[in-house]
Amino acid sequence: MWTGVVCGLLAGAMWGMVFIVPELLSAFTPLEMAVGRYVAYGAIALVLMLPRLRNLVDRLERDDYFALLRHALAGNLVYYMFLALGVKLAGVAPTSLIIGVLPIAVTLMGRNDHGAVPLRQLAMPLLVTAAGIACINIDVFQHAAAAGVSMLNTVTGVACATGALLCWSWYTLDNARYLKRNPHYSSAEWSALYGLSTGLIALVVGGIAFAIFHGDVTGAAGIASGRDWTLFWICNSLLALGASVIGNHLWNIASRRVPITLSGQLILFETLFALMYGFIYKQQLPRPLEIAAIVLLVAGVTWSMHVHAQEEELSPA
Repeated sequence: MWTGVVCGLLAGAMWGMVFIVPELLSAFTPLEMAVGRYVAYGAIALVLMLPRLRNLVDRLERDDYFALLRHALAGNLVYYMFLALGVKLAGVAPTSLIIGVLPIAVTLMGRNDHGAVPLRQLAMPLLVTAAGIACINIDVFQHAAAAGVSMLNTVTGVACATGALLCWSWYTLDNARYLKRNPHYSSAEWSALYGLSTGLIALVVGGIAFAIFHGDVTGAAGIASGRDWTLFWICNSLLALGASVIGNHLWNIASRRVPITLSGQLILFETLFALMYGFIYKQQLPRPLEIAAIVLLVAGVTWSMHVHAQEEELSPA
């Protein structure tokens, strides 16, 4: 289990980068960012799996195709568009911490899965986690009001972050369950197939979008927008390699080694790393309520891991 915990932590460090890229690429739309990231992901996955592509494709069954399609949409494209719009409208901290509600959502949704720790044993860790999330949300709206930020933008950003939360919660559970039901794919193989399917779908979506909005990209409007396409492809390629290829591979390992309820808790590492990257990017220290939220979130995760470790020791071999 502890190998799974370490892999979950490292995956969170990779995934935390996704909250900074929308700040770097603010001239681009969420659709452009999602298509760019996942086309790059698909290209990298294709190169990595090329020597064994025929073998993997021959092994795919109908259920695998449906799983890859729904995971590519919910866990990648739709999720990232919501996330990018949330960051644009509400900022890195509120978006990352709204998505930080995932541990509670996933734990509650996965409470009937095999290996899940009874909720009564997780009540206090979840309560501590919820207190941390409450702190950051109070801070976000207080700070937005004091800074004179449009409440409509903030509320819309919060709604988009909530949409990302729902997409990622469902994907997390469905992916973990599917991997445990289908151990004939290694984590690396499933991650490569996942990347290739996402890249193909992103290519189709991007082609349709370009056919409709090509004037905004290549015409006078595109030139006037100040888009830096070199920066766009550098950022998305690095994000595809770090967050998608490496991060997803690490998470697939974690998903197979830890109970569903603990995998939900480990997603908090993504939130914490996103916060750290955001503070470094903006060159500012966290405010008191942000510090309280971080402390409470770390305490909740640590406590939950301790509960799961005790449960594993008591379980029959």
